[in-house]
Amino acid sequence: MRRLWVTGYRSYEINTFKDDDPKVTVIKNVLRQRMKNLLDEDNDEFWVITGPQLGTEQWAAQVAVDLRKEYRQLKVAIMLPFADFAEKWNADNQRKLAELRQQVNFSKEVTAKPYESPEQLRLYQQFMVTHTDRMLMVYDPDHPGKPKYDYRLAKEYGERTNYPLDLIDFDELQEAAIEWSEQERERKRAESDF
Repeated sequence: MRRLWVTGYRSYEINTFKDDDPKVTVIKNVLRQRMKNLLDEDNDEFWVITGPQLGTEQWAAQVAVDLRKEYRQLKVAIMLPFADFAEKWNADNQRKLAELRQQVNFSKEVTAKPYESPEQLRLYQQFMVTHTDRMLMVYDPDHPGKPKYDYRLAKEYGERTNYPLDLIDFDELQEAAIEWSEQERERKRAESDF
């Protein structure tokens, strides 16, 4: 069994506030390709484990849920740091998370209590790094944000154990965006020829 922790920037950190934002499409495409590369290595049971954050984590869960159609060995889990995690979100974002949690194979809170202290976030991080074999992050160390804590933890953990840390940085996203733009132009040109 292989277990991949996927995390990265929150949606607001990369200025994406709508599901149909082209940046979301590009990030999902890159996540999909990276996951497919790992899934194609063998047919062992493969878990994508992520958190509930708006942005990379939810996009990764959506991509992984979709990839289950192609990869029977793929399972998806969303782990929440604490019980009342999305309580302060607006109703639409709460609904989206609830619906996504219904689609995954497993979802649970790392600590069953409502938020009490930052210690719960530390326990969550520790749980995620010790219950996965590697990390995939949408993160650029030159542009730190909230994910910098997960990045530091994975790097430190990887210095003591075999824990690969794969980054999707802004250069890779820029290249993917250019490629996506070209494909969209070609698609629109082909449509206009009919």
